[in-house]
Amino acid sequence: MRSFHLLAAVVAISAGLIANAGCPSREVSRVDPAPAKEQQKSLPAQVNRNIDILFVIDDSGSMEEEQNSLVANFSNFINVLSNIEGGLPDVHIGVVSTNLGGNADNQCSGTGDAGNLINTPREAVGCTGPSDRWIESIDDGNMTGTRVTNFDASQTLTETFECIAELGTNGCGFEQPLESMKRALTNQANAGFIRDNAFLAVIFITDEDDCSVDPINGPAMFANQACTNYLDPSSCPLGALSSFRCFEFGVQCNPDNPRSVGDKEVTEPCLTRENSQFMPGIKDYADFLRGFKGNPGLVITAGIIGPPSPVVVEPTTIQGGGGQTIDTVRLAPSCVSGAGEAAPGVRLSTFFNEFPTRSTVTTICNEDLSDALLQIADLLARVIGSPCMEGDIRDRDGDSSNGVQPDCAVYDV
Repeated sequence: MRSFHLLAAVVAISAGLIANAGCPSREVSRVDPAPAKEQQKSLPAQVNRNIDILFVIDDSGSMEEEQNSLVANFSNFINVLSNIEGGLPDVHIGVVSTNLGGNADNQCSGTGDAGNLINTPREAVGCTGPSDRWIESIDDGNMTGTRVTNFDASQTLTETFECIAELGTNGCGFEQPLESMKRALTNQANAGFIRDNAFLAVIFITDEDDCSVDPINGPAMFANQACTNYLDPSSCPLGALSSFRCFEFGVQCNPDNPRSVGDKEVTEPCLTRENSQFMPGIKDYADFLRGFKGNPGLVITAGIIGPPSPVVVEPTTIQGGGGQTIDTVRLAPSCVSGAGEAAPGVRLSTFFNEFPTRSTVTTICNEDLSDALLQIADLLARVIGSPCMEGDIRDRDGDSSNGVQPDCAVYDV
């Protein structure tokens, strides 16, 4: 293990003869250095190599290509972490879906996955998940390079992740990534996944914006109304049964008229709606995550999502119960690619902005998610691989008004 040595000493006069040009006949005697005090102390550099990584993955009907790209490129993500000094950190890797149910339709019935970490294959075949709800790979501590794992010895860590991360596309279309994160971290069924001394990285992968609702009052937002005029808030308060409700009740633009057609950011950017009757504010989730570890410096966030702009509402039609065509509106995608399209991630982008030095965001509209995963892995590697020294430094003069005058010198040996 590397160590840091602290050395404090009184500088003495160097040994030797000192010639005095003004007194050429005077003999100068030898003076041996006699420092008043010399003290050396070795302190171990405690490097935190524990990290718990939570992947929050959208499992709605439009996510097939993105899930395929995630599992195909996960090996690149692990390779970056494996190249950190000392090798792969001690990792717990968990997977949770964005599906928390509701009462909207068959795919949203009940409580969905309820924040339970997923450790069984849904789409993959011929593989097995980990014995715990999460994947574990930690150093055995014997300096042998071997690791303690909780998955089949015939599989690699990457293969085990690929086995459980391909969730399929039968999840609820009202995605609740932030609430799902919160429930996964507080769910007693996942006990043991989070370690007190570990970094926590939460990685969101979704092509829709956050539609998290309050567990008590929120499900009412998913009610199916019998309306004939979805454009009239007075006669149809919730509008069409679609993800546009997530925008209407979760995002606020100026002027605040969500169902009006057009560019919503002509004068100023849209913001998250902090007084929604159904949806918690973004700051509530950011404050939860910052406080969850007790030390915000241990928290890292990342997102592969739709860009937050442009925000454009456009007309569309749906089929009513009697087969008639009914006019309504939809939120136009903020990006489109061969892999699909994504809604503007206004709420999610606001969430990541709450972690300015410990977050990274990339677009999900890249057909290949390799670059996005590498960017996230690089962030984790920087945080884990370049730790700061922690602890108090004694002030030499005890006067806080002139800043800290350190009473030591530190040498990296």
